[in-house]
Amino acid sequence: MNKADTDRNIKKNQHVLLCVAIMGIIFVVLASVIIILSIRMTTVLSEEMRENISLMRKENEDLQRRTEELIREKEGLNWTIGVILEYDSFPVHIHCPNTVCRPCMDGWIQFQSKCYLFCKSPFSSKWRTWQGSRDFCRQKQAELVVIESPEEQEFISNHTEYYYDEYHGFWIGLSNKNQMNTWMWVDGSHVTLSYWTADRGYRTSCVLSIPKADPLANWKKVSCSMAEEVTSRRVHLIFEMGRDLTHPLPPTPLSHCLEEVQS
Repeated sequence: MNKADTDRNIKKNQHVLLCVAIMGIIFVVLASVIIILSIRMTTVLSEEMRENISLMRKENEDLQRRTEELIREKEGLNWTIGVILEYDSFPVHIHCPNTVCRPCMDGWIQFQSKCYLFCKSPFSSKWRTWQGSRDFCRQKQAELVVIESPEEQEFISNHTEYYYDEYHGFWIGLSNKNQMNTWMWVDGSHVTLSYWTADRGYRTSCVLSIPKADPLANWKKVSCSMAEEVTSRRVHLIFEMGRDLTHPLPPTPLSHCLEEVQS
């Protein structure tokens, strides 16, 4: 092989090496581009998936909240129906004049979710014993008041007016007339909060709320046969005829009855 052939082979090999180098560079660039695009697409897809998951989670929370609202609405309607069924004949004209049901009937006072009747009479012949007061409340589809919170105790204290003398008050639904001789409310529950006066009175007795005393210390034990006035609490109906049932109704509340007494 002469020198000319050798030079040609060298140049040919150089061209081949150059092509290989160029192809290698192109491969590296393409591989880098593919890797970068893959990473970018993965990032974009991950962000979209996170957004979709977040949106689905929010929709699920909205559905759960709506489900809870519908359950409360159903319970409220069932509660209201149960209250209506307690009447032999539901007095629609009293509760729902002009097709709109009022929270409380005339003479009753609303507090939170309950209605209260404070029965007062200047005539002692109208005063009742504890049992007579309870019967009076039941005739009105109510019950002697069961005090369940300090706020309810203060509300009752603020609405019981002084009459006759400081020994007169209003019956509440608390007594120790049961076989266990323990203090119990008329609904069968035990006393968890108490607001006794310093003078607790009779050993076996019923309980008065004394007007003008300390609102958080005005319960007094007296004989159940004393004639006093009444505090009643009764069921509180809240609903409208023809209401759009896609919106939840207010909760159906309860109500009470109090009456004056002489200790």
